[in-house]
Amino acid sequence: MTAQTEESQAPDLLYSEAEEDLRAAVRSLLDDRCDAPTVIARTESDTPYDPQLWKALAADIGAAGLLIPEKLGGLGATHREAAVVIEELGRSVAPAPYLTSSVVATETLLALGAQDGPVAGLLAELAAGRQVAVLAVPFSAAAADPATLTGALDGTLGPIADAAAADVLLVPTTDGLYAVATDAAGVTVEPLVPLDLTRPLATVTLSGATGTRLADPGAGQEAVRRGLLAGAGLLASEQLGLAEWCLTETVRHTRERHQFNRPVGSFQSLKHRMAQLWLEVVSARAAARNAADALATGSPDTPLAVAVAQAYCSKVAVHAAEECVQLHGGIGMTWEHPAHLYLKRAKADATAYGSAGRHRETVAELMELPAP
Repeated sequence: MTAQTEESQAPDLLYSEAEEDLRAAVRSLLDDRCDAPTVIARTESDTPYDPQLWKALAADIGAAGLLIPEKLGGLGATHREAAVVIEELGRSVAPAPYLTSSVVATETLLALGAQDGPVAGLLAELAAGRQVAVLAVPFSAAAADPATLTGALDGTLGPIADAAAADVLLVPTTDGLYAVATDAAGVTVEPLVPLDLTRPLATVTLSGATGTRLADPGAGQEAVRRGLLAGAGLLASEQLGLAEWCLTETVRHTRERHQFNRPVGSFQSLKHRMAQLWLEVVSARAAARNAADALATGSPDTPLAVAVAQAYCSKVAVHAAEECVQLHGGIGMTWEHPAHLYLKRAKADATAYGSAGRHRETVAELMELPAP
């Protein structure tokens, strides 16, 4: 293979001008409506999600329909653009059901390939931001082993991220994939107390509920796997945004904070810690962008790219958040400072859509290496 051929097949990890324009629009919105005091106040309320913020993000900017083709009411963009949105949401730990609804549930529905009928109708509703859909599998479920209900729509599922904000649940069963309205008879959504207060969890109990059958068991299971794979791949972009905010904020604080008549960031030991963190964040950016590009191009190496991104980015996000808390000193331990929001999100994300250990096992399986 020639060097020119190898170069043509290399993934494009740089951001396009359109992606940067999208980033600017999303960041401007979040700066106006999702600053740290607002997010903290939301976590202390009974309504962690701001409907007006979601309307502006999903409908006005059109972010909810990025992955949905234009003929179904979306924008016909790719996972690369969705990854940019998720980076910014991670940077502000925004309490919005974007990852669960506009990526995982949307990708699950798209995998069914329907051009009309209830699937197409639901996709149009999601693209317009009029409804929120959530895949009813545990938030920790990996693409390789999603959970399903046996037989009819009876049983308890959870913990499910953003179920409390959902209008529609996509419920995989051994009889097929069903769409179930959360306000339907026989559906009970009970909120849980999560570690990450910006992404609520809930258990869903179905007791003789009725729903619309969207796919048979085989197609339904494959669609769920595709949705979870996309979720894991773009979760790496959320972890990237989170880590970048922690690094930037920590550098800023250590420049402004003085001890012994000099900035604390000028002490060599802290310089080394932040330099190491910068190297980790740069590497995480490459891994996250590679996963997003693989999903966007339908690369045959997508499962490997996603597994590598998750195995690495989970660790980086947690490390960045821990350093942010510690290098802020006493202020980092207070409720009023947002550092704890980032640490909790990083810890929760580390177990979402498969743990880092599970993804390392996937890497070993795909590359036929000894198990880690």
